[in-house]
Amino acid sequence: MYAIIEDGGRQFKVAPGDKVYVDLRDLAEGQSTIEFDRVLALGEGADARIGQPFVQGAKVVARIQGELRGPKIDVVKFRRRKRYRRKTGHRQDYIQVTVSDIVS
Repeated sequence: MYAIIEDGGRQFKVAPGDKVYVDLRDLAEGQSTIEFDRVLALGEGADARIGQPFVQGAKVVARIQGELRGPKIDVVKFRRRKRYRRKTGHRQDYIQVTVSDIVS
């Protein structure tokens, strides 16, 4: 069984045991789980339920594994013959979660 969830403007196809990297957010002190209630689709095969836009009463529960940073992305601005060069970098912060349960 799998679910398609929406988080941070992106969609993820998840099943129990999958590791997912979601955007960093403010968490309560000692919080160990996250619930995703924006479930777009749920099930598999003939038992699939498609939301309009979300499936009512469905949620995905995930355990928080930790915070980490993504790879560095270099941003280069360049104008030829104008002596204009700028180089900056960016690293996105993520939370690694493991899907533990899909509640329908």
